[in-house]
Amino acid sequence: MFKQTSKYEMTEEEWKKIKHSCPQCGEGMKDMGHDFKAPKQTDVKQWKKVEILYEHGFTYHSCGCGGPGYRPAQLQEVNEFLEKNKRFNTEGEKLLNRLTVRM
Repeated sequence: MFKQTSKYEMTEEEWKKIKHSCPQCGEGMKDMGHDFKAPKQTDVKQWKKVEILYEHGFTYHSCGCGGPGYRPAQLQEVNEFLEKNKRFNTEGEKLLNRLTVRM
């Protein structure tokens, strides 16, 4: 986890060149948004919660004013949250959401 400079503070060419890889596994890092607060590295349940939310199109992006909205605090709250906030049904819709959130 790291804080990245906003794309609005860089040129288009600089922004396109940025590729961040995890120092532990080497995979590409995900853009979780400005309001994301990373759990402790050892908190497996919280990381699982973040992973499930991300897979369903929920990140922590906002304009910085009101935050990204409610996100479950605990892993056991995730299923209920997802049921109440069904947004994307197909893999294509999930992918489209992830792509548009980054723009």
